[in-house]
Amino acid sequence: MQFLRKSPERGYADHGWLKSFHSFSFAGYHDPRFMGWGNLRVINEDRVAAGKGFGKHGHRNMEIISYVLSGELAHEDSIGNIKGIPPGDVQRMSAGTGVVHSEFNHAKDQTTHFLQIWIEPNELEVQPSYEQKTIPLESKQGKLCLVASPSGLDHSVKIHADAKLYAGLFDGTQTAELTLDPKRKAYVHMIRGSLTVNGQVLSGGDALFLENESNLSISEGKDAEVLVFDLSAS
Repeated sequence: MQFLRKSPERGYADHGWLKSFHSFSFAGYHDPRFMGWGNLRVINEDRVAAGKGFGKHGHRNMEIISYVLSGELAHEDSIGNIKGIPPGDVQRMSAGTGVVHSEFNHAKDQTTHFLQIWIEPNELEVQPSYEQKTIPLESKQGKLCLVASPSGLDHSVKIHADAKLYAGLFDGTQTAELTLDPKRKAYVHMIRGSLTVNGQVLSGGDALFLENESNLSISEGKDAEVLVFDLSAS
């Protein structure tokens, strides 16, 4: 089963300093058809205005991944981390028993554009922790690069969740294949450009939901950047 959801069908919120597209129900956007997919709960595409950001707020029992596309995101949390997250870095925060953090764009003249991703954990009440790694462009060019996994394999950040996250850059004749377990779910989030995935043409902001599928096939990229999630079925 494959289901294509186009970018304009997502939820949208404009708070002035923050413009956010919601792939799944979040805050003031609620759609009972889109409460998550497998253990993937949130993908918010956020644009934060210069000098603005999210003040201190708490999370608990959630794996949170930030994937910065442009600008830089400043992170500070209650477990002692003060970090800048530039494009090309993947940041993971395990909220576990509870963590308070803030995220800001301290630039004076540049919008920060990033994806905020929440995945439900398979282990509750873990000690809160933080991890950040740089993923070189060449690691993603023409291939699906593992960027988050339960084992931390291949330089990926380690998450307390039954899920894997891949990132890829595709253009021209570049292709990729990924074997899927038909007992699991998969989700493709198109960041930019265009790409053909399992015969479906995706553009920036589009998503492809997959269930009971055994293979993912990527081709015909045009300046494309994509995320692929391998997810638990529940």
